[in-house]
Amino acid sequence: MSRKCVITGKSPGSGNHKSHANNKNRRTWGVNVQKVRILVDGKPKRVYVSARALKSGKLTRV
Repeated sequence: MSRKCVITGKSPGSGNHKSHANNKNRRTWGVNVQKVRILVDGKPKRVYVSARALKSGKLTRV
């Protein structure tokens, strides 16, 4: 199971880390996801949810 939000669909981003000398290395930015129990199709389920979705109240916790 990947660390992806089931509500907003947020997943890790990727890009370059660029130094002062303009050296470029690939890197990834993690997503602030928490494992919580929410109601999915009327049943409690433990899934990854982004912190933004938790704060906005887009779901009902169990």
